[in-house]
Amino acid sequence: MTDFTSRAGSALRAFAEASQDLLVQPTLRLGVTGLARSGKTVFTTALIHHLVETHALPAFAPAQEGRLRRARLVPQPDDDVPRFPFEEHFATLTEARAWPRSTDRISQFRLEIAYERAAGWRSGPATLMLDVVDYPGEWLLDLALIETDYVSWSRSTIAGTRRPGRATVAAPWLAALAGFDPAGPLDEVAAERASDAFKTYLSALRAGPEAVATTPPGRFLMPGDLAGSPALTFAPLDRLPDTIDPDSLAGLMQRRFEAYKAKVVTPFFRDHFQRVDRQIVLVDVLSAVDAGPTAVAELEEALDAVLLSLNIGRNSILSRLFAPRADRVLFAATKADHLHQTSHDRLDALLRLLVSRSMRRTEAAGARVGTVALASVRATRETTVHDGGETLRAVAGTPEAGEVVGDETFDGQSEAAIFPGELPARPEAVLEGAVPPGSLRFPRFRPPLIRPDSLGRPGHLPQIRLDRAMQFLIGDRL
Repeated sequence: MTDFTSRAGSALRAFAEASQDLLVQPTLRLGVTGLARSGKTVFTTALIHHLVETHALPAFAPAQEGRLRRARLVPQPDDDVPRFPFEEHFATLTEARAWPRSTDRISQFRLEIAYERAAGWRSGPATLMLDVVDYPGEWLLDLALIETDYVSWSRSTIAGTRRPGRATVAAPWLAALAGFDPAGPLDEVAAERASDAFKTYLSALRAGPEAVATTPPGRFLMPGDLAGSPALTFAPLDRLPDTIDPDSLAGLMQRRFEAYKAKVVTPFFRDHFQRVDRQIVLVDVLSAVDAGPTAVAELEEALDAVLLSLNIGRNSILSRLFAPRADRVLFAATKADHLHQTSHDRLDALLRLLVSRSMRRTEAAGARVGTVALASVRATRETTVHDGGETLRAVAGTPEAGEVVGDETFDGQSEAAIFPGELPARPEAVLEGAVPPGSLRFPRFRPPLIRPDSLGRPGHLPQIRLDRAMQFLIGDRL
């Protein structure tokens, strides 16, 4: 009955929102999602900046055609969701020349966009409300838990420790795990010890190169107001019996796993993911490539698991009113400015390979799918360097203090030209090990220095193909 009531409430909410969109105020709800370190906060900040300032965006038709009249931040529709702190993040980028803090909670903003419709029978002034919801990347993989039971999750998580390169990281947790008897008596203290050991393992994974595909549960590393609650105090157990005794340690873990799904994961999916009209999934492909083929393969699995959980498909009038779905999904490989432009197409091709299964499934459901290699804020410019008698295509920027390339450690003030390496022309070669781990050079660059123009007006954040992403996601609605 509780589940039925919840579903009914969600349907009524969707109906009310869609009715307002169709009859009163056109609204487009965009979900910004991605795995850890994919650049969600920077993308969202740059999106607001370019819409409000309407800078030159050649691939964004409404701006290029001069049809954008005004965009401004207005109060958001959901009072129970924190506001996206655009002003703080923009100041961090432009004044401190530092990257904003990573997303650690869900946030939202609304832009009121006034524009002129394209020529046609409906030409004339119009307004679109753009609602953007920014999700913590660490929560994304939790969506795959919705259809998983405790025993299956335990076994798959423990099996994941046997992947190449994880033995050292997993050893302390596996040693602790051996000391817990699943059939033993229900013991709160034992449950806390097992949970703490598991969270230490997850933290070690996140700190390593495979952080691009964090193992769920995501809230274990970002608990927020749930810190210390029973719903976040469980762990996988080994040697699980075929039938779990409710009064055993395994029974306690199983109940808390189901509580986590019911109280944390399902409401997040129902209240936010199911309400988006368009979805962008940001992916830090380069970090995975630099970590080696195992990390790239894990990234592919993680993206597939995420897309299985999204509510995607073509909308009809009825579905728009009662069960809205995301009808466009864009996969974006971020940090393209770390490569010379001659490798951007190769980065896009690699991303397309990684999401090929998801793309086929998504397109079969009637949604439009796209890929793009972009830099929401471009931190480098292109140049060349000479190595002996060879001229190499490189990028130049200001590496952050402490970044190391070869024998040089940077101070955060000096600019450097760096040859990052090249991606293979054939994307499958990355999965075959053609790029040895650590063979590419991807230092973390500081954001660019933004100078005012000759009239004293603030400059704009340079970007690579952000305008293409904007056109795919919202251009057809303006």
